[in-house]
Amino acid sequence: MRGTFHASGVAIDLDGTLLDTVADLTAAVNAMLADFGRPPLPESTVRSYVGKGARILVHRALSGSLDGRVDDATAERGLKSFEHHYTRENGRSATIFPHVVEGLVARRAKGLRLACVTNKPQAFADVLLERTGLAAHFELTIGGDVLPRGKPDPMQLHHVCERFGMAPSRMVAIGDSLNDAQAARAAGMPVMIVPYGYNEGRPASSIDADAIVDDLLDAAGRIEAAG
Repeated sequence: MRGTFHASGVAIDLDGTLLDTVADLTAAVNAMLADFGRPPLPESTVRSYVGKGARILVHRALSGSLDGRVDDATAERGLKSFEHHYTRENGRSATIFPHVVEGLVARRAKGLRLACVTNKPQAFADVLLERTGLAAHFELTIGGDVLPRGKPDPMQLHHVCERFGMAPSRMVAIGDSLNDAQAARAAGMPVMIVPYGYNEGRPASSIDADAIVDDLLDAAGRIEAAG
C-alpha cells in the first residue's frame, strides 16, 4: 500500500464515496417493483445491488439476484419506471458521508483539480450534487450516460484526463468499489478506496487498490500537489 501520492487532479466516485444514496435508490427500486406487482426489497439487498449503474440495478432488482438478468423488454420497462420514480426520490434522503466536505476543501486548498466520475446518469448526478451542496467543489462531472462506456471501462477517466490536460499518472481516482478500482487500473491511474461504500457486499480489503483510506479527509492528507 502506498503512503503518499503526487498528483494534479482527483477523480472521485459519487454513490458510496461522497454520498449515501441507498435510501433514495431503495425507494425508487421498490416503487418500480410495485409497478410490476412484486414485493419490495430490503434496503440491505438494494445496497448490495448498487455500483454498476441504473440499468444493472434494474436487472438485479427484477431478477432478485446480483448476477441475474431479465429480458430486454422487461429491462427497458423497468428502467423507465425506475427513472420516473428516482426523479422524485433523488436526493430526498441522501446524506453526505463524514469528512467528505472537509476532504474536498483540503484538496482544493492544495490546488488539485476535481472531477466527479459516476455511472449514475448525468441528469441525476447533476441534480444530486446540487441538492447536497457538493456541486461547487467539482470542476467537472461525468455521468454514466455521457460516453459509450462507463466504469469499469476506463473511458470516463481518460475523458477527464483529456479535459484536464493531464496524464493518468498525474491523477488519483477515489472510489468505494471494485468497479472504481478496475476502471482506474485500466486507465493507468493510482486508486484509493474508502471502506464504507457499496462494494456488492464484499470487503474493501478484497480490492486491488494502492491504498484503503478511512475517508476523503484521510485521502486528501495523502496527496501532495505535483509540481
